[in-house]
Amino acid sequence: MGIQNNVTEFVLFGLFQSREMQHVCFVVFSLFHVLTVLGNLLVIITINASKTLKAPMYFFLSHLSFADMCYPSATTPKMIADTFVERKTISFNGCMTQLFSAHFFGGGTEIFLLTAMAYDRYVAICRPLHYTTIMDRWKCGLLAGASWMAGFLHSILQTLLTVQLPFCGPNEIDNFFCDVHPLLKLACADTYVVGLIVVANSGMISLVSFIILVISYMVILLNLRSQSSEGQLKALSTCGSHIITVLLVLVPPMFMYIRPSTTLAADKLVILFNIVMPPLLNPLIYTLRNNEVKNAMRKLFGVKGFLGKK
Repeated sequence: MGIQNNVTEFVLFGLFQSREMQHVCFVVFSLFHVLTVLGNLLVIITINASKTLKAPMYFFLSHLSFADMCYPSATTPKMIADTFVERKTISFNGCMTQLFSAHFFGGGTEIFLLTAMAYDRYVAICRPLHYTTIMDRWKCGLLAGASWMAGFLHSILQTLLTVQLPFCGPNEIDNFFCDVHPLLKLACADTYVVGLIVVANSGMISLVSFIILVISYMVILLNLRSQSSEGQLKALSTCGSHIITVLLVLVPPMFMYIRPSTTLAADKLVILFNIVMPPLLNPLIYTLRNNEVKNAMRKLFGVKGFLGKK
């Protein structure tokens, strides 16, 4: 646990000190969390139960939905439960588990899955004749497995860097969950090098992934000029969904982790947005803009007017 570690628990300040605002948070985030879990679960069940959604894009989407279901589950239930108590505490081990889980599902795996999905769209649009050969079942499984493994390595590095630090003084975290920057601030040791590694590990992953994704979608859009109007509209609809998700997922981590290890007043709201909104909105983004998914849901649940059938 690190030398001179006298801290067995941390005290979380939460989002708001006002009891009235905490009650509002309980209602709002309980509703958001239920909708997030149900929405992503619906996408996973639909893709796995449907005979028509067997394309690689939907395989990756089911993995993304699973990560989106787990990511807020690492932090939101604790935040909701804390609205009932005056003193919000979390054990040292619980804190490190929360740190690992949040970075594993959100900061790592989700980003790598979005990169795999961008590669899939690139091959589908830019090399359509070779698509089935390049994106066969084995390669799709390999890309998904690599995304989960890369997310694990990213998260375990963050956790190991933090868990070995000595915590011997104040144990109050001005946040609603355990994250790297607030914990580095509490460590009674020089965390400059660790802070640089965190920037390289989290910030650079987000930035490099964002640059790669932007370039790949620019190449895709340039290649669309040679396609028919119908093909262009279909590809733009799919890529539009991906681009919206990329912006929602990658912009907040770049704001949080690309700078040196400091905490800003806006950090809580930025990370809250990152934890709550992409997992909540992704099922809507990918279903409402995709007729194949909507049709599969109608057949699966037998609801003729479901999701606005024309």
